[in-house]
Amino acid sequence: MIHFDSLTAREWPDPRTTRPHILPIYATSSFDFDDIEQGIRIFAKEEVGHTYSRYGNPTVDATAAKIAALEGYGTGKETFGLMTNSGMAAVEVLAGGLLKLGDKILTQPNVYGGTTELLQKIVSKRGIEVIYTDLSDTDLVSSILSKDPSIRLVYLETPANPTLACIDIEALATVANHYGRWSAIDNTFATPYLQQPLKAGVNFVMHSTTKYLNGHGNSIAGVVIGQDPDMMKNTLWNHIKLMGSNCSPFEAWLVYQGMKTLPLRMDRHSSNALFVAEQLEKNPKVSKVNYPGLKSHPDHLIAKKQMKAFGGMMSFELKDGLSGVLSALNRLKFCSLAPTLGDVDTLVLHPATSSHLKVDPDIRKKAGITDGLIRISIGIENPQDILEDLMQAIAQSI
Repeated sequence: MIHFDSLTAREWPDPRTTRPHILPIYATSSFDFDDIEQGIRIFAKEEVGHTYSRYGNPTVDATAAKIAALEGYGTGKETFGLMTNSGMAAVEVLAGGLLKLGDKILTQPNVYGGTTELLQKIVSKRGIEVIYTDLSDTDLVSSILSKDPSIRLVYLETPANPTLACIDIEALATVANHYGRWSAIDNTFATPYLQQPLKAGVNFVMHSTTKYLNGHGNSIAGVVIGQDPDMMKNTLWNHIKLMGSNCSPFEAWLVYQGMKTLPLRMDRHSSNALFVAEQLEKNPKVSKVNYPGLKSHPDHLIAKKQMKAFGGMMSFELKDGLSGVLSALNRLKFCSLAPTLGDVDTLVLHPATSSHLKVDPDIRKKAGITDGLIRISIGIENPQDILEDLMQAIAQSI
């Protein structure tokens, strides 16, 4: 018989007799082997098995596999997912795992501010040059790629944050594939329910799962999805393992639960956003509304071609500029001021002083991110409540 203090420290046998209906949270840093020979086989990759949660965890793996199945739905190909500890980590995994010293990234100026900052302040210091261009101009992209073989990755975001500009995914992926370059897309705004880039020929898809995939604002995580098994299971997995950018089981579990209502939420987000956008267009204090569901949006036809609906994200400009924006935002009563998006409630943000604050002003201006621009993540509440709060705040703005 072992001693009392040993008994308190030991793991107790798992009393489970039947399979749990809901995926459990495997809150463990490591996994026991049946014998040392099994451990040797797993580490030698002769047998599939979990060893250490930085290398893989059942909760995380199940969630990643489900997201991959959603992104790969209808492609007829096996799709693989790797979860990270944030959306930013997912971007870093793509850049750090795919590229080496001397390689270049071709991207657009109107991506998420954090992505721009990551590329400029971290990735570029590794000797990886970042080139900005208009990715919607496929002839221009083709010309650039044909002249510069060191460009290895074309990175796009559509709809873009926060202007909601859209790029023809299939057209751009076709150009990138023609020249043998990787293409990757941030699909956070659209989600695989509204838009499936892998079907259009894109190589890699990433998400900040913090946003719509989770949908409830209670976890931070990211994911990279692809269909090349060697690239996903070896190259990118090794990068995550060695950088320690793996997702935690609890964060993954929250995403897993949130995804169950994804279609219902995205339908409501989309219908609410279209209603609010149409009404804001009529407001005399609003100079411009950016929502791809509006026929007035310059990329409406592109969005209509590749999206099932137009999502819950929108932005608009006030004629009064910065003073009018600050005045209006301080008068909101129903909508929340919060630096995130994709929650079930409506969230409002001023990009120029928050998400895109650290972006070079020239790049920001070219991307259409003015001081008068307000971004809204439209929630699933009653749309009339959202609209009334925005209208009263705008009406009282100075």
